[in-house]
Amino acid sequence: MLCRSFYAVFLLSSGAAPISAANQNYIGNAEVAFKVLQNWYNPNTGIWNTTGWWNSANCLTVIGDLAAVDPSIKTEVSAVYANSIVAAPNLNLGVTKIVTSDFNIESFYTKSPPGVVKRQVNPKGFLNAFYDDEGWWALGWIQAYDITGTAEYLNTAIDIFTDMKNGSSTPCKGGIWWDKTETYVNAIANELYLSVAAHLANRVVQNKQFYLSIAQDQWTWFQQSGMINSKSLINDGLTGACKNNNGTVWSYNQGVVLGGLVELNKASPNASYISSAKSIATAAIKALSDSNGVLHDPCEPNCGADGSQFKGIFMRNLQILQAASPDNSYLSFIATNAASIWAKDRNTQNQLSVGWAGPFVSPANASTQSSALGALVAAVAFQGQLGNGIASRHRRWQL
Repeated sequence: MLCRSFYAVFLLSSGAAPISAANQNYIGNAEVAFKVLQNWYNPNTGIWNTTGWWNSANCLTVIGDLAAVDPSIKTEVSAVYANSIVAAPNLNLGVTKIVTSDFNIESFYTKSPPGVVKRQVNPKGFLNAFYDDEGWWALGWIQAYDITGTAEYLNTAIDIFTDMKNGSSTPCKGGIWWDKTETYVNAIANELYLSVAAHLANRVVQNKQFYLSIAQDQWTWFQQSGMINSKSLINDGLTGACKNNNGTVWSYNQGVVLGGLVELNKASPNASYISSAKSIATAAIKALSDSNGVLHDPCEPNCGADGSQFKGIFMRNLQILQAASPDNSYLSFIATNAASIWAKDRNTQNQLSVGWAGPFVSPANASTQSSALGALVAAVAFQGQLGNGIASRHRRWQL
């Protein structure tokens, strides 16, 4: 069972020379962080120890993100894919979730049985009672397909999306439910639905129009749903009356939509998609950054097992937006966060924790590690530009 913990604080000792974003070896840092993350990977279960089911989908995605910009790890990542597609479904034994008073999520998992269980036939192995969990796995397997070209991974994502579509029975004139018991219409499930549909439109050529129409309709509905507030920030979801619930502005709710809109623009170019994405990204950076430009979620440092994943999701999707529509302010933000993580949020074992501005909060786990790795990967993607000193001329961190 995973639940919130109160962590003891461990502060890295100081005294080394100051470090700036300009002289970071981002690819080296990311490879070290990747190796630490893989210490938690369990080949028997196909998921990562110390974290949960949907978090493991994000672990799967972030190692693929790194492989996309660092081919030296592609063989190792491909082996993880080949193992997890077989082993992970056997650990999908059920999850209960609650929405806390601050609109964070707490997930509770059943224990796995001893021994090795026979492989389940996909897609049922990646389906559960929550459409957002399914969306994370769909995006993870789409990334796996992009890295390897293995059709099974894309087909798994297609099958997952087919199940997600069954959630489109809300009373809010569109969108999908968060859960199959139909208790909540929230932002994250609907952003994932948009993103998966748009990704599939660009990869399933024979059914492009089917997925494109869903993605376009979903974005039109999302814009009109009221979840995007007057500050261009996305609140957590809708009330039972289908009104903005003024729920917490979480980083991941500002992130997934960015990647979805970039993919939608690839499928059907429309300048408004990128414009909307940039409005949300810019507003999020302003609202969720401290005075040094480091990203935070309101739950820190006690974000629990779910909230600790959020920030890396924002960084992954900001990377996607930056690649599609370069902006020096986004590049600066990526560099700032990657450098701060390495200087202030790392222990002597190169584990990365929840507070990217420091100090290190113990214990780290696969969720905090993979989330922080998302920021490091974003910096790797633009290492050449960052090496020229962009974003780092005015900020320095003390080790």
